[in-house]
Amino acid sequence: MNKIKFIVRAMVFSVALTLGEAQAETLPVGYQLQVNANTIKVYPKPDEAEIALFEIPKGNLLDVIEQQGDWYRIKVSSINELGWVHQVPAEYGEMTVSVLSNRGPVGYALENIGNGQLIDGTETLLSKPLAAPQKLVTLPPIDPSQIPPPEANLPRDFIPIEDRWRLMQALGFKFPWYDPYHQNELKGDLPVFPEWGEELFLNLGAISDTIVQYQRVPLPVASQGSSYVGANNTFGRNTLHAGVENIILSVDLSKGDTTFKPPEWELKFSPVLNRSYVKAAELGVLNVDPSHGDTRSDGYVGVQELFADVHLRNVSDRYDFDSVRVGIQPFTSDFRGFLYQDVPFGVRFFGNRDNNQYQYNLGWFKRVEKDTNSGLNDLSQGFRNDDIITANLYIQDSLVKGYTSQFSVTYNVNNEKDQHYNNNGFLVRPLNVGDIRPHNYHVTYLGYAGEGHFDRWNLSTTTYLAFGYDSHNEISRKPANIFAGFHATELSRDFDWVRVRANLAIASADTDPYGGRETGFDAILENPNFAGSDTSYFIRQSIPLIGGGALALTGGNGILPSLRSSKDEGQSNFINPGLFLLGIGADFDITPEFRVFGNVSNLRFLDTTVLGYLLSETPPSNQLGVDTSIGFHWRPWLHQNVIFNGSVAALIPGTGLKQMYGTSQGTLYSIVFNAVLTF
Repeated sequence: MNKIKFIVRAMVFSVALTLGEAQAETLPVGYQLQVNANTIKVYPKPDEAEIALFEIPKGNLLDVIEQQGDWYRIKVSSINELGWVHQVPAEYGEMTVSVLSNRGPVGYALENIGNGQLIDGTETLLSKPLAAPQKLVTLPPIDPSQIPPPEANLPRDFIPIEDRWRLMQALGFKFPWYDPYHQNELKGDLPVFPEWGEELFLNLGAISDTIVQYQRVPLPVASQGSSYVGANNTFGRNTLHAGVENIILSVDLSKGDTTFKPPEWELKFSPVLNRSYVKAAELGVLNVDPSHGDTRSDGYVGVQELFADVHLRNVSDRYDFDSVRVGIQPFTSDFRGFLYQDVPFGVRFFGNRDNNQYQYNLGWFKRVEKDTNSGLNDLSQGFRNDDIITANLYIQDSLVKGYTSQFSVTYNVNNEKDQHYNNNGFLVRPLNVGDIRPHNYHVTYLGYAGEGHFDRWNLSTTTYLAFGYDSHNEISRKPANIFAGFHATELSRDFDWVRVRANLAIASADTDPYGGRETGFDAILENPNFAGSDTSYFIRQSIPLIGGGALALTGGNGILPSLRSSKDEGQSNFINPGLFLLGIGADFDITPEFRVFGNVSNLRFLDTTVLGYLLSETPPSNQLGVDTSIGFHWRPWLHQNVIFNGSVAALIPGTGLKQMYGTSQGTLYSIVFNAVLTF
């Protein structure tokens, strides 16, 4: 009989629902609400016009007593209060409350049968009729050997973290302070000094750069004589070996999230600790006083970077910007460093436009005196009276996509009118030839440089036109105008793991050192990456020409035979023999860790009239020689933290070089090993 009664009651409920006459719905005992909004208000009646009794915060569970549409009458057990809450969309689209059901016995929601009555053992609550009879299924007991079911939609557990960069640390990951390959406060990966402000990053760096080299180079015999019996030539024994250790430290503090934009400001300080040892086969090479012997051990600490960088403004939603940097800072005038590469004191405005397609630099720099033996900045001697004003513009995808052009104007104002001796006692300003009279010069360099590729061909090119005025020519003993030019091109192509290269460089020569025009091209302070660069004998090594430190054919780390007294401390010299270089080279990536490269270059002077004057003999032949080199670059662990470099280079003398240094010099060569360790 009970079964028949149950079926009849269900049929009556279905008919009432269809006709729309039912006004109430019943919910099984145990239904609850969970608060999803940050807070919800509890009203005395199901009407938001009423004054709220109190508020309930997010995450609380509420027992349902009655439902009217989107309104639920609830009981708050902790304070024994009743009220109504409204289920409506919250701030982010979720509902203010959500309905939860308990895991009780099976029951049915039927038509209005009276509050608190039992049907098949299940208690029901009076409310509006449901859309249809709804069966509540009790889950089976949890098997502890199986994956547990989803948790109830309870309030979330939050793990507080110091900032958004420390997610890994919040999960329990910890990395040693000396590990640069994971997040590290010392390497700018995590913000520091929260008491000073937000988004401050500290980057500490340390580099050990060790160089050992052995070379054969013409060494002039000092005027006081040689260290061995029977020496009566202009050039004596020709061996020299050296060891140099540089410890480069850096402290960089910046503010701002630099993922997509430059920092708001940056402070950087980079001291360099240098230690060197040199042994020469002749006296008077390392010091003007032969009593100092043929060895020199020296140390120095120089400041190579000390600047403040301030982000002035963003000029687009792609973070195109304008910034200014003030202090001792690195600067390179072009892609390959042919004209000027140094760490002077200066003020530089820089930035970009049009989604980084256009980049510009506008700067004024004042050169810093150098320590003679290390080449580092020597702030104790102050600044030189040698200023550089420069402006350049880089245009990406200028001719074709993938090719960048640079246009530049550089004005070098040198007003050094006093004599200057270096730390070893040699006169370096003015040039120790002719009437040795101090002078000044003003030179403007107009330049174009390009770097990129045309289809599969890589092209790098640089051209400069120099013009200006020299107040006094040491040789002609009168003022002179300056008009000189320079061009260099490297064309290369990649074939799988091999890149082949062709190099061409032309620097104009001075054809009449006695005239009123200086036409030999000279840079401000070059350090070119070209034709083998520091593996090439001719480019890397300093080759003396006149004893007593008077001048050198080349100054080391330079391509120009500029005949300066000192590349770092001397003045530009536009009375020189010029250069024609034509060469080929190739890079071989044997493995991802190991690269081998080689270069062969034919070298010629363009005009040797000035060499004949300086050596007091007939101008030598234009044939300088053939420079050959082979080297390797090894990264044993595929990163830049440990690098080993080595090279063997030889300069096979041409007729001109033999006439200048004698046939007894033989082939000039160098063996260089370099280890770079970086933290």
